Amino acid sequence: MAKIVILGGSFGGLTAAFELKRLLGKAGDITLLSDMGKFVFIPSLPWLAMGWRKPEDITLPLRPILERRGIKFIHAEAKGVDADSAKVVTALGEIPYDYLVIATGPSLAFEEVPGLGPDKGHTECIFTLEQAERTNKAWNRFLEEPGPIVTGSVQGVSCFGPPYEYAFEMDYELRRMKIRHKAPIVFVTPEPYIGHFGIGGLGNSKRIMEDEFAKRDIKVITNAAVEEFVPAEVRLKDGSKIPHKLAMFAPAMKGVPAVAHLGNPRGFIPVDGKCRHTKHKNIFAAGVAVAIAPPEQTPVPTGVPKTGFMTVKMAKTTAYSIAAEIAGSAAPASYEMDVLCLMDMGDTAALMRAKPLLPPRQESELKSGVIYKWSKVLFEKYFLWKIKHGLSNLP
Repeated sequence: MAKIVILGGSFGGLTAAFELKRLLGKAGDITLLSDMGKFVFIPSLPWLAMGWRKPEDITLPLRPILERRGIKFIHAEAKGVDADSAKVVTALGEIPYDYLVIATGPSLAFEEVPGLGPDKGHTECIFTLEQAERTNKAWNRFLEEPGPIVTGSVQGVSCFGPPYEYAFEMDYELRRMKIRHKAPIVFVTPEPYIGHFGIGGLGNSKRIMEDEFAKRDIKVITNAAVEEFVPAEVRLKDGSKIPHKLAMFAPAMKGVPAVAHLGNPRGFIPVDGKCRHTKHKNIFAAGVAVAIAPPEQTPVPTGVPKTGFMTVKMAKTTAYSIAAEIAGSAAPASYEMDVLCLMDMGDTAALMRAKPLLPPRQESELKSGVIYKWSKVLFEKYFLWKIKHGLSNLP
């Protein structure tokens, strides 16, 4: 029986675990290790930060979901990986493996910009459940005495979507409360133009996003590099100083410490088209942990986003690759790096689609409409139901 250890209990880890169990049955001894006891539907964290969702609306306990399907769950943090002896090191002991799947997600590099982050800095963030809950409290305090808002991303960021969503959602909520005129919003981004998203734009995304930000009277500063954050002020490297009463910024990402030594200088894991490590043939990776080179060099550094859609496809490719190798059957087709994403915009939403993700593309488009807002709401409910029942094989 093949021993398979999966690091991470989010989109990639759960999809890989469910698919491997479905494909291998009793031929696979599958263990999932996660430092979190819950699955969090990360795309809904901006809604939680706005108070439109509660934690219980977007989380599921991992242990019962996994154990019902014969998958072992260990609630612990991976401290390291010894690739030569094929063992994962934890505080609870070592876990041997025949195959390892790295689906850890990222480490948030707040330390790379002075004053960045909710713990040791002066900004909020919405990339984890705890951060989104804290941001919601900051938002409620802000509403008692509104003032200037600054939001966006620092240099090196790859996950641009949440700051875009948060800017649009704040604008919508402030207008609904009829106090938008009391809260000017500035959007700061390292992108060379709005709608670049770290992937060289998407169809006519530049024009559409320029129109959407202008329509909402949100000031945009592109090609921006942040020097530091101090209380109530963002200082850019060009000397600009932007005052605020509320600031939410996305940090750059790097690989988590336990597996960073297996990756590139940022700690992201290099893989081939089958999601297999380019050096260690019994190690696979999926999701944000995977290394993807930017399509172009921008004046201010930007990274490539890795969406939930991409993560699920990578996790399935990983599962098919491992199962085929164990069964001695033909390997699956290489992973196609395409993307489908829904971005909330407060009273509406945008559909973003690219095939492949990076240019030149066969297909790409960005279009907005209320129908995509409802599509995002329905997808949230559908995906949580799918995870709860372990139905990762469904679309």
